Amino acid sequence: MLQLIKTWLMRYVFDPELAIVWLFLLFIVLVFSFLGKILAPVFVSIVLAYLLQWPIGALEKLRVPRPAAVLGVYICSLGALILGIVGLLPLLFRQLSNLLAELPNLAARGQAILLYLPTRYPDYIAEQQIQELILQSKSGLTHLGQQIFSTSLLYIPNLIAFTIYFVLVPLLVYFFLADQKKILVWFTRYLPAKRRLISQIWKEAYAQTGNYVRGKALEMLIVWVVTYLAFTVLGLQYAMLLSVLVGASVIIPYIGAVMVTIPVVIVDFLQWGWTAHFAYLIAIYTIIITLDANLLVPFLFSEAVDLHPVTIIIAVLIFGGVLGFWGVFFAIPLASVIKAILNAVSYKETSV
Repeated sequence: MLQLIKTWLMRYVFDPELAIVWLFLLFIVLVFSFLGKILAPVFVSIVLAYLLQWPIGALEKLRVPRPAAVLGVYICSLGALILGIVGLLPLLFRQLSNLLAELPNLAARGQAILLYLPTRYPDYIAEQQIQELILQSKSGLTHLGQQIFSTSLLYIPNLIAFTIYFVLVPLLVYFFLADQKKILVWFTRYLPAKRRLISQIWKEAYAQTGNYVRGKALEMLIVWVVTYLAFTVLGLQYAMLLSVLVGASVIIPYIGAVMVTIPVVIVDFLQWGWTAHFAYLIAIYTIIITLDANLLVPFLFSEAVDLHPVTIIIAVLIFGGVLGFWGVFFAIPLASVIKAILNAVSYKETSV
């Protein structure tokens, strides 16, 4: 038994090349755990650099020099970001403020709808149960309002940090794109001369991570636009705010869709009650998230992610619990890296 364990450790852990890979993964986890907040601009810049690498590569295939391709894509993306901030953020803040101001009226409307239920279904719902539910809801709304107020006060000192990040991230993105080869050359200096296995894992992980980041950005954009159009056509209040939440929810596979459904259903119910309009919106929203999960995701991530849904959920729970937000966002790439390591080990064994 001891000999078997020793053989397994020598094959999968203490192999010189594999040991470096495992140490590198451990280093990444420690950096995310202890320096995640401090290095947040760096992580955001890496994600954006991955995202912009695709149009730069497309321009290079058209024989555009890399410096010109980097500069052109960078300027266009920076302009789009500024337009998005100027055009989208004020609308989101306005709808959020209106929603918070409207909460008492929405609560009163919801209370009237709930009090109607005992008269319609007296055999199933008692008025006392509804009264207790209303009291609990009022207490929850009060606590939520206090939390929002206290959180907003806590974030006021971070406005300066946000301004610094707003300056740092574009600079970091440009340097990551312009000096990509120099950074990779510097990094490879510290790798052993014998690194066939490391190179194989790096190529697979780099390609999958890049495809995942670009696919996730496209998925967020498509889900946001389609949801916004559907909500607007149906006349749902706070359509932009809710559609942005739905688009952002795809960051967390499976779990995010469940979480964001709650505010959508609440706003829908408080606006229309138990009417056909309520049923129409829920039906269309269900179709959107179903098509996203069963059609859009397989199309966008067919080459980037070859993981079972159970594996994805476990990866989100583990890496999210250990690393927080960045663990959730990079759960699938990290799981793909581990899979690439196992594939490389299997290939090494079969080729021996």
